[in-house]
Amino acid sequence: MNILIIAPHMDDEVLGCGGTIARHIGEKDNVFVSFIANRVYNHHFDRAKNEIERQHAIKAKDALGYRELVFFDLNDERLDASIQDIIILLEKYVNKIKPSVVYIPFLNDNNQDHRAVFDAARVVLRSIATPFINSIYMYEVPSSTDQSPPLPENIFLPNYYVDIAKYIDKKIKAFKCYETEKRAYPHPRSKEALKVLAKKRGIEIGFKYAEAFMVIRKKWRA
Repeated sequence: MNILIIAPHMDDEVLGCGGTIARHIGEKDNVFVSFIANRVYNHHFDRAKNEIERQHAIKAKDALGYRELVFFDLNDERLDASIQDIIILLEKYVNKIKPSVVYIPFLNDNNQDHRAVFDAARVVLRSIATPFINSIYMYEVPSSTDQSPPLPENIFLPNYYVDIAKYIDKKIKAFKCYETEKRAYPHPRSKEALKVLAKKRGIEIGFKYAEAFMVIRKKWRA
């Protein structure tokens, strides 16, 4: 199967789906990752720093072993200014690789770029336009999903779990590639916190370590 991870930023793919990516690879699936935005620092774009981040993403790809990554290179912190820009690029890429399974960010993340990517994805991935897609899942991003205001519509309620006990070390190894993005514990983007979350999600379903998702669409073919 072709699997697509739609990541607003470089590191979201590992934070939200790193173990699941590694499991898909272990099961001989073809995994593709699309990074929608570049990186800005203190609200300013620095080409040299962004290139360093791109190299970190490539190292994380090698650590997980997936097939392909693409950089859409749209403006970080400005994705919500034009959802159409995301739609145009994403539509072209989705129709090129024709994934069976797609992972997208949670609709009410506390990051405006994440919400914009979800809004673009909901248009591109509508069932009448992508009949080849069997499953769509929303993933959580530590330090974004968990930082949303405590309102009912912002609660991430997983109803699909992936056992990543055999792949947690690969997830952590890939995360360490993002040297500029990792933080010290107890920050959510620390290796210790990632393991704690994976343990918590595992406890919820009876796995040692898990990644959790919300089902948007899942077909049961005849």
